[in-house]
Amino acid sequence: MKVIVFGAGVVGVAGAWFLSKAGHEVTVVERQYAAGLETSFANGGQISVSHAEPWANPGALAQLVKWLGREDAPLVFRLRADMRQWRWGLRFLFECLPWRNRSNIIGILRLALYSRTLLKALRAETGIQYDHSERGILHFYTERAQLDAAHAVARLMTEFGCERRPKTPQEMVAIEPALAHALPHIVGGDYAPDDEVGDACMFTQRLAALCKRRGVKFLYGATIERLARSGDRIDGVCIRRAVGDARMIAADAYVVALGSYSPLLLRPLGIEPLIYPVKGYSVTIPITNPDAAPHVSLTDDGHKLVFSRLGGRLRVAGTAELNDYDTSVNQVRCDAILRRTAELFPQAGGFGDATRWAGLRPATPSNLPYVGGTPYHNLFLNTGHGTLGWTLACGSGHVLADVVSGRAPAIDAAAYAVTR
Repeated sequence: MKVIVFGAGVVGVAGAWFLSKAGHEVTVVERQYAAGLETSFANGGQISVSHAEPWANPGALAQLVKWLGREDAPLVFRLRADMRQWRWGLRFLFECLPWRNRSNIIGILRLALYSRTLLKALRAETGIQYDHSERGILHFYTERAQLDAAHAVARLMTEFGCERRPKTPQEMVAIEPALAHALPHIVGGDYAPDDEVGDACMFTQRLAALCKRRGVKFLYGATIERLARSGDRIDGVCIRRAVGDARMIAADAYVVALGSYSPLLLRPLGIEPLIYPVKGYSVTIPITNPDAAPHVSLTDDGHKLVFSRLGGRLRVAGTAELNDYDTSVNQVRCDAILRRTAELFPQAGGFGDATRWAGLRPATPSNLPYVGGTPYHNLFLNTGHGTLGWTLACGSGHVLADVVSGRAPAIDAAAYAVTR
């Protein structure tokens, strides 16, 4: 079949790769001039199966109350007279219920484990390089209550195949000596030895190059104006490029992988996925003292930050801001990330030379993405991956390719359906 994929982020390109591998003729439509230039550009770098616990969890409400009024808080909810935001927020509260949280963890975990296996196979098959490292991820905690809650989640994850080993502060420093400066403040943590890190943008662009070798076409600088439909089918997509008039292109199947912008394209069709843009921030610091910077990827759960060493750079990312489609960089929030990094690793790098960035994560209230079919027989979704797009990209791409091809996916895809 001819398949058009909308979006050339890590999710869209991974989907294009597996669709091509399944024998389809694939075209990717992207408004930027290259792949991976929006949400995939400077994310935290973690391929983190061990981050399967969503932000919507039983302890979230207490944390939100504690952070109210703080501009530098890990989560900032900027209320608007916007029904989409309120619907999303109310559903988020529902997903915090313990039984919903458990179900969501299991759903995310299954897709994440599948995705990591596929990424390893892709790497072995192609030799693709993207500043990746396989040293695992250390989660550390500075408050006893957070540590106790994390150990309960870790036990659930271990039950379903993700190993998270409890560690004392001293054991954590033995794994990552750069944590020694923060040792007096750490009450404990856990270690996920099978997790990885890598540069998502580098991966996306190099995988796009490999896709091209397989015959995948990329239409860069192309804005999607609308989808044409008749009955329960999509007839074509109207696109406009920088030079020339708008034109209609057609295929047998269409895949929406536009991240936070997916609802804008789908709403005129009567499809309303619960996706809201949640702005995340990152700073990238040049490492000037290799021994003082962490080699193992770290997660500071209390501050909602992750630390990943990508070659000679230290990428620190996290926090969340619900502020519609605003992509501006809030310097106060970036300064807070840099302050925390300097507290933990004061000699690691050139903090004054840090690059600041913000991107929109396509978040669902449950953190479960939408992967699969829609009420339109030839329209499919691969979107809503939130903070885990890099972690879930290969798994959701393969599930998508299976669904489009009429095959049963290797994992149960019901949890990711638009009708769930």
